[in-house]
Amino acid sequence: MKGALWLLALFMIAVAVTIAATYNSGYVLIVAQPYRIELSLNLLVLLLLAIILMGYLGMRLIAFTARLPAELSEFRTRRRREKALEGTLEGLKAFFERRYAKAEKSAATVLKMEDSTAFSAINAIVAARAAHGLRNYSRRDEFIAQAETSAPQEVALRLMTQAELLLDEHRPEEALRLLHHLPPGELRRHPGALKLELEAQQNVGNWNAVLELLGQLEQHDGPEASLVKQLRGRAHIENLRSRMLNPQALKEYWESLSPSEKKDGKVAAAAARAFSATGDCAMVHHIVEQSLETQWDSELARLYAECAGSDPLRQIERAEAWLERHSSDASLLLALGKLCVNGELWGKAQSYLEASLSVKPGYAAHLALGQLNEKLGQPELAREHYGKGLELAVRQLETAAMAE
Repeated sequence: MKGALWLLALFMIAVAVTIAATYNSGYVLIVAQPYRIELSLNLLVLLLLAIILMGYLGMRLIAFTARLPAELSEFRTRRRREKALEGTLEGLKAFFERRYAKAEKSAATVLKMEDSTAFSAINAIVAARAAHGLRNYSRRDEFIAQAETSAPQEVALRLMTQAELLLDEHRPEEALRLLHHLPPGELRRHPGALKLELEAQQNVGNWNAVLELLGQLEQHDGPEASLVKQLRGRAHIENLRSRMLNPQALKEYWESLSPSEKKDGKVAAAAARAFSATGDCAMVHHIVEQSLETQWDSELARLYAECAGSDPLRQIERAEAWLERHSSDASLLLALGKLCVNGELWGKAQSYLEASLSVKPGYAAHLALGQLNEKLGQPELAREHYGKGLELAVRQLETAAMAE
């Protein structure tokens, strides 16, 4: 509609000019000795308009000619960038499809184009990851070096990628050294870097650092609460195991744990084993009793009899109280059988051990019954239980081997 109105206006102006020129009889006399030129006013106006139009077109042509090299350069740059973008997308697509050879080829091709550092960094990293996927570590390292040369400011991208690839290659110490080259503030603010360091610290067995990193990750959008709890529990278990040969350090570490951490069944079991190794049976019994009062755990119940205390009768009473609520727990029945052996209650010991076998056959119960029958002067029964226990143990080992 707007175009039609403009066209109508132009027609009206053309008609008005034509009418005005028809009724205009004026002329112009130009004197330039020895010449005299006489022109009609209409012709002069047309000539002036033609000169102005030609001048305008000439200026536009000159300006276009002057801008032509820059526009050609801009066009080439734009075209090169479009090709780089296409190559980058093609390389990324191939990488996520796990076609590493094609991904590396596409990324390497884009790297040869002189373009922005962002493109260079991304394609160098894609090429490095693709080469890593092909297990060509030397070419991977070349692409990492190229990323450092072409995009030196992309420190986090390069170092985190290199650390992740080194972790995949089972080289956690080198990965940690690289991560520590990140600016300290950036490392602590970057959840991805913290997760990489967490994995590396687990691999090198630095469990105190693992605990510290878990605390930092909880301040960010870190792992799920269940995973954090699992990792924290494992860190405590490993720290308890590492202090088995130092009773004082073991006790101090256990006392430093929070009440909720002490009640964790797996952590309590690890602590019980560690104190049992130091010979502190009273501490073992205290840990097991406190934990089982809060949450039942068959493994902890079995450990209750692993360390012989000075008062087996008190332990038997405590375990029999638990038996009222967990009468079909094979581990608790086994523990009661062993406690009765320690208290020289041979009949009750045999009853509890046989009850444990009836609930769940296990080599530990057969072994305990074999030892009991030896004490009772029944070597044939002892040999029978030893044989059955050995058979069960071999069967479990074979099952575990097949599962692996």
